[in-house]
Amino acid sequence: MKALQISAPGEVKVIDLPMPSVGDQEVLLKMRYVGFCGSDLNTFRGMNAMAKPFVIPGHEVSATVVSTGAEVPDFIKQGMSVTVNPYTNCGICPSCRNRRPNACRDNQTLGVQRDGAMREYMVLPWTKIIPTEGLTLEEMALIEPMSVGFHAVARAEVTDNDTVMVIGCGMVGMGAVVRAAQRGAIVIAADVDDDKLALAKQMGAAYTVNTLSPDYHGQLMSVTGGNGPDVVIEAVGSPVTYRLAVDEVAFTGRVICIGYSKSEVSFATRLFVQKELDIRGSRNALPTDFEAVIRFLKANPGKVDGMISRIVTFDTAQEALEAWNAAPGKVFRILLKMDE
Repeated sequence: MKALQISAPGEVKVIDLPMPSVGDQEVLLKMRYVGFCGSDLNTFRGMNAMAKPFVIPGHEVSATVVSTGAEVPDFIKQGMSVTVNPYTNCGICPSCRNRRPNACRDNQTLGVQRDGAMREYMVLPWTKIIPTEGLTLEEMALIEPMSVGFHAVARAEVTDNDTVMVIGCGMVGMGAVVRAAQRGAIVIAADVDDDKLALAKQMGAAYTVNTLSPDYHGQLMSVTGGNGPDVVIEAVGSPVTYRLAVDEVAFTGRVICIGYSKSEVSFATRLFVQKELDIRGSRNALPTDFEAVIRFLKANPGKVDGMISRIVTFDTAQEALEAWNAAPGKVFRILLKMDE
């Protein structure tokens, strides 16, 4: 079977793998669509220190069940449409003991620390299979990145009394916009790209701010009564946006950090104390976040179609990644289609 491998910085190639065998508690999946995410782009660039060498990327999965092992529960059936929880958890570290397996100390995410889903067929434990009946195959590949944004909103404990600013309106940030709006918050979407801001408005943002505008601070003060947002969710991962989050959040506000900064970030730490901030990390997602995204997609058919920037095949993946690398701000999601 065919698989896509990141073989060197700036290079992907199609390789041949043997068909996997199915264990008693495993499920054989036929991959239908798999999304390229920001971590895959950074691996392609040679800038992802967490990725193993020569990795097969991909953890945003749309798949169909081909067969199941003898000990797999009956609710997982041949032909069923599914996505997958792409994280591992050890069950014994502090995160797992605290019922937060998404932040497992020893987590290995598909396509990063272990080979991922950009292959025609894959075997996974049945416990990682999530049924998605009622969704399109394309929508299914968007569940995981949106769930990361949903999880950040849960970490922020957002309520309908909050004003929430989401910095970065890619797929993960858009998930945060959707979930914060669902919870009744006033949502401010912030980005440097007006097209992404327009889509954020469609997804539930009440206000948008282009942070390249010289008056973005004034705009934020105008829509928050001079107080700043109660919650800021950082979904970019750059020193500029990390500092922006701390500078603009309201006194006693919550800053939720999703993005990984590739370089050190210096802060005016007096604001941590002066504002008495809650600064929280948000990593991956829990099964409840996946379930919430699936409910949203079922209730809003076609709502996320505009987030799919391009669908590619094994043969066109190299060119698509090169184009994405050249203009990263213009891409939401690229999907690799398995059936050519």
